[in-house]
Amino acid sequence: MTEKTGRSGVTHLTGRTAQATRATRATRTARAALAALATRASLALLAAVVTGAMLAGCGSAPEKPLPRTVLPPVQHPADNPATPAKIDLGKQLFVDTRLSGSGKTSCQSCHYRHLGWTDGKTLSTRDDGKLNTRHTPSLYNVGHQTAWYWDGRATTLEGQVLAAWRSQSGADPAQVAVLLDKVEGYALQFDLVFGGVATPENIVQALSAYLRTKVSENSPWDRYEAGDLKAVSAQAIEGYKIFAGKGGCIACHAPPYYGNSTFFNTGLEADKRSPDPGRFGVTQIETDRGAFKTPSLRSAALSAPYFHDGSARTLRAAVEYMASGGKRDKNKSALMKDRDLDSEEVEQLVAFITTLTSGEGWRAPQLP
Repeated sequence: MTEKTGRSGVTHLTGRTAQATRATRATRTARAALAALATRASLALLAAVVTGAMLAGCGSAPEKPLPRTVLPPVQHPADNPATPAKIDLGKQLFVDTRLSGSGKTSCQSCHYRHLGWTDGKTLSTRDDGKLNTRHTPSLYNVGHQTAWYWDGRATTLEGQVLAAWRSQSGADPAQVAVLLDKVEGYALQFDLVFGGVATPENIVQALSAYLRTKVSENSPWDRYEAGDLKAVSAQAIEGYKIFAGKGGCIACHAPPYYGNSTFFNTGLEADKRSPDPGRFGVTQIETDRGAFKTPSLRSAALSAPYFHDGSARTLRAAVEYMASGGKRDKNKSALMKDRDLDSEEVEQLVAFITTLTSGEGWRAPQLP
């Protein structure tokens, strides 16, 4: 979900009452027919029917992922275990404009696969038309992170999804839940996955389960390291040597994630009239002023522009800025220093980072 500056905390969900009453609506003929089959075990056996013929084309066939050989499996939280049906439901919710306040935008409005799950804009607009103050972060490998948003103010992915749903999408989660529960195809799926009607909490859980499947892996560089010596160019190999050596990039972008949930001041806010406080807005620790989360470089070649403010238009421009040591700032990380790279070395670094791009496919789901 798209970044929004501020210290707004993550609000806990409260749930809704009277679900049993609402679940008896006469319009749910398909659900009633399923209930007549007697047991929840029977429902599980009929999952293919529910998600297929009875939903009349809703959702989509599971995407076939490329073989994964590098990153450990994503750990789903104990209170939100993943199932194929939950992930498929989350995928539909991800592209559904009915989740927004205006009914015109969706999560996907700011996160497209071909743009590295970003939107290609310096700053995106919220559902109400107002401009965000930070660049849209990539959704790749969010399941491996431990802090979310550029300033790390969300401590769980579920909390980040809820906050962005309210602020970026301008939604009233309780009203959206009522709306979705009136859609037969969704009502069937929420009953199958969660054993009841749609709620703000289980909508967030489905979305989060889906987002944890956004993994960038099995890139050309991964295949090269696994023994496929033809997977990358000689230029990229030289680029990795600079990345791990002279360029010092590996200090903050260590494999296998090539980025982590740590925060650094790179000098980007130094000369601004109203500098973004970054991590300081969360911790109130002065040395965190102007610090932002280190983004992963996996599939970063797709997600221009770069940095929390979208100030680098190209990957080369981003590499040049970092290699220069950045602008002067009293809180700037000691790791930021001029690496004295020439133009050829910058190009080699760009070539290496480009080989971290994964090639998994994505198909838009049909909506109920």
